[in-house]
Amino acid sequence: MQTTNSHTLFNQAKQYIPGGVNSPVRAFRAVGGNPLFIKSAKGAYLYDEDGNSYIELINSWGPMVLGHAHELIENAVKEAVSSSLSFGAPTRKEVEMAELIVSMVPSVEKVRMVNSGTEACMSAIRLARGYTGREKIIKFEGCYHGHGDSFLIAAGSGAITMGVPDSPGVTKGVANDTLTAPYNDLEAVQTLIEANPKNIAAIIIEPVAGNMGLVLPKNGFLEVLRDLCTQHGILLIFDEVMTGFRLAKGGVQERFDIMPDLTTLGKIIGGGMPVGAYGGKKEIMDFVSPAGPVYQAGTLSGNPIAMSAGLAMLRHLNTQPEVYSQLESIGGKLVAGFKENLKKLGLNYTINHIGSMFSIFFTDQEVYDFETAKSSDTVLFGKYFQAMLKRGVYLAPSQYESLFLSTALTDEHIEKIVHANYESLEEILVKA
Repeated sequence: MQTTNSHTLFNQAKQYIPGGVNSPVRAFRAVGGNPLFIKSAKGAYLYDEDGNSYIELINSWGPMVLGHAHELIENAVKEAVSSSLSFGAPTRKEVEMAELIVSMVPSVEKVRMVNSGTEACMSAIRLARGYTGREKIIKFEGCYHGHGDSFLIAAGSGAITMGVPDSPGVTKGVANDTLTAPYNDLEAVQTLIEANPKNIAAIIIEPVAGNMGLVLPKNGFLEVLRDLCTQHGILLIFDEVMTGFRLAKGGVQERFDIMPDLTTLGKIIGGGMPVGAYGGKKEIMDFVSPAGPVYQAGTLSGNPIAMSAGLAMLRHLNTQPEVYSQLESIGGKLVAGFKENLKKLGLNYTINHIGSMFSIFFTDQEVYDFETAKSSDTVLFGKYFQAMLKRGVYLAPSQYESLFLSTALTDEHIEKIVHANYESLEEILVKA
């Protein structure tokens, strides 16, 4: 496996781009070595600048449900480009996209387009504060809602301790308005609510977490969160940037039948193009300018190219429900293969799985929050990542990221991935 071109490009990039990458996880620091520079992708494969191909299990962190360069998305983009890249004015496609999202996502009655998942989450929080007249929010350790100041907050030392900035540049004032609880810990949430009566605007959560590795909500956790929010006049925000249209047509809220007040979306609604959205109940969304007093704007919001790609994707998902049964089957086969490998090798590691998302944690503990996720052996994960890469399988370069599957994966691909998993585990653990 040659990496000459990627190595050269990375050294060149470091001269002009901080750390040589435009998003930190791409730097491979968590797994060792230098990042591969990708030249193209098609179906289930990535192709790097060094002439190597990889079966990949990231799918641009979620949106490529149908695999890379799917002809439906490609054709929609090609057709849209001929009419110009941007207008900064309303288009028919924005209306069609809004109607489609409202028809597919159970809790959404109105929706506003933005340009990223980060922007969607930032806007939803501002709207929640404006609508409720309250200032504080509750978020959960290990959940990632983008790099907005309100979300880059580490937990305090106790259940009612204010959070502290988790990044230079985030002010203590912002941190004071962000309260942090462990994922799946209802007692901590109740304590925070009681300690801040009538001052919490929203609870924001990844209803299925994908940013500490895949972590599932415990039975009843989301239901009680919903009840607590209703009881205390708090808006419940589901961050479905990763899970929306992936775990079901209507996301986690459809799959678990739990309705948030606001939902943030991204990734898939652009078919891979930069896009995001937030939506919810009419009376809440009508607080957004120009209908209401909460200001939010964006020149490229509802960009016609992104809308075209997203419409092609969502219309396909909406009319072809067999996509979801196919994704369930692919995920089930892969995870069953991985678990059988662990059994054969006498290993006791944890695999979390739902639908087309899964994670392997190098720990024998049940993983249900960020603390238990951190019990995973990240050094061992780095060795596993490199061993899989050597065998032509491209994973997320971090223990704390979910894997995402696509319908482009065939039984032959699954067999190759499972075989690579066995050989990689054997190499780093049995023969080491």
